[in-house]
Amino acid sequence: MLKRLLLDCFTWWNGTTFMSRVTLWRRGEKVGEDEFGNVYYRMPNDPKRNPAFSRERRWVTYNGYAEASTIPPGWWGWMHHTTDIPPTEDNYQPKPWQKPHRPNMTGTARAYRPKGSTLAEGRRPAATGDYKAWTPGA
Repeated sequence: MLKRLLLDCFTWWNGTTFMSRVTLWRRGEKVGEDEFGNVYYRMPNDPKRNPAFSRERRWVTYNGYAEASTIPPGWWGWMHHTTDIPPTEDNYQPKPWQKPHRPNMTGTARAYRPKGSTLAEGRRPAATGDYKAWTPGA
């Protein structure tokens, strides 16, 4: 119980923090949810409360670990104020060139290793002889 409370207070990457939940409860308006379980919120601008914000604040609470690449293209546009209409109200359809989400594997055993990398499977290919080393003063 104490561990969960401390995690909620101090680790934003494991989910919503305690103060974020309080803010959502008090002033946030739920806009929608995506196929990954991420939930999107907005808070309309209130110039009397905070004149520094000229437009509404928008944020996402991730389902599990905070991974920004899990935001689908339609929600990404709404989050970055590219469009004012959220995908739930717009009947958004992804463009053919927009790819589905793939997790970021950097730093894991499944990370991309290009051919010739010392970390790639198998042996490194032999040098082809097209490289001439630089020597100082030559």
